[in-house]
Amino acid sequence: MSTSVKSSYLPATTESISKAQEAKDASESISILDRVLEDPSSSADALRVKELAITNLTNYLTKENRAEDLRNLLTQLRPFFALIPKAKTAKIVRGTIDAVAKIPGTSELQISLCKEMVDWTRAEKRTFLRQRVEARLAALLLENQEYTEALALLSGLIKEVRRLDDKLLLVDIDLLESKLHFSLRNLPKAKASLTAARTAANAIYVPPSQQGTIDLQSGILHAEEKDYKTAYSYFFEAFEAFSSLEDPKAIFSLKYMLLCKIMVNQADDVAGIISSKAGLKYLGPDVDAMKAVADAYSKRSLKYFETALRDYKAQLEEDPIVHRHLSSLYDTLLEQNLCRLIEPYSRVEIAHIAEMIELPISHVEKKLSQMILDKKFAGTLDQGAGCLIIFEDTKTEEIFPATLETITNVGKVVDSLYMRSAKIMA
Repeated sequence: MSTSVKSSYLPATTESISKAQEAKDASESISILDRVLEDPSSSADALRVKELAITNLTNYLTKENRAEDLRNLLTQLRPFFALIPKAKTAKIVRGTIDAVAKIPGTSELQISLCKEMVDWTRAEKRTFLRQRVEARLAALLLENQEYTEALALLSGLIKEVRRLDDKLLLVDIDLLESKLHFSLRNLPKAKASLTAARTAANAIYVPPSQQGTIDLQSGILHAEEKDYKTAYSYFFEAFEAFSSLEDPKAIFSLKYMLLCKIMVNQADDVAGIISSKAGLKYLGPDVDAMKAVADAYSKRSLKYFETALRDYKAQLEEDPIVHRHLSSLYDTLLEQNLCRLIEPYSRVEIAHIAEMIELPISHVEKKLSQMILDKKFAGTLDQGAGCLIIFEDTKTEEIFPATLETITNVGKVVDSLYMRSAKIMA
């Protein structure tokens, strides 16, 4: 039980519920509601009042951050679940798991609770509820980066749900599978799962929040393929859906929209989007972070770029999607700056370049050696003298590649003629 067992119960009536609501503090309300749930009566009115008591008790325990008590409540209610319809049981179980999720730092407890409920639903043969709890468990495992276990769980679950043709749950599971494969850097499978989710979603009515999640995932996958214009369209659709529902995911959609604008060299549009009616609702650290990156990119300043990364570490470095694309953007910006600086020279000190670009010498030296290996320019590093020597671009005569191609084609003709003559001789 969520509190110590009382010697006497309270009757499951609306008066008892009112008494709990009028109590001095949350602890007293929880105690009263616990005693209401101990009422052995199983009449229709008593069951209805107990359902209300469970809802109120869940709310009080959530406000008090008593996650362990919420877990014990689900165990305590198992005999009660036998008396009410399965649909109501599913609603109470899922509602309690959602309540635990609202309490910070309970990811391990949520996973443990979901596993307990999966075992109980399997023993009670409550397939509908078990599949939904398993889907929730897979989402929690994904958040906890336990990819192997999540993949094993989803593989079995998706086959079962496809057989039952539960389209709404199938959309959820396919989306989860897409996110999981994306986390494992398996882009083809992530796209295949997202396509399956879209196919299932087209056959039914999908709630706006779920449609927004599909669009958000589509945008993420397109951005990964460097198709930022299409990604922007999907992020915009997701932003509109989440914004109308006042869903917290709206800020992520807006952040990724701004990222796409920066990545397609339209950083000047960022200020316009932020100052729009929709953008002004979400002013805060996330939007400020993207504005700082856009300003740094517009000025082509690596110093401002690094300052933005340092000042908004939580919003930029700790968001894996933004971090991946900004790393690529930083490398491009650094290469462009270095090429511009070394262009007038045939020989230049690395320390001088580092001074001009305002970066550590070791960092600049490492990047220059990487650019030479990637053939971004022709040159060599004289580490003894601490200099970069740039070679002149040797223009290749156009006749040479054409000659090589002609010789290759003649070789193919000779080989073909030899094969034919061999067949005739045989």
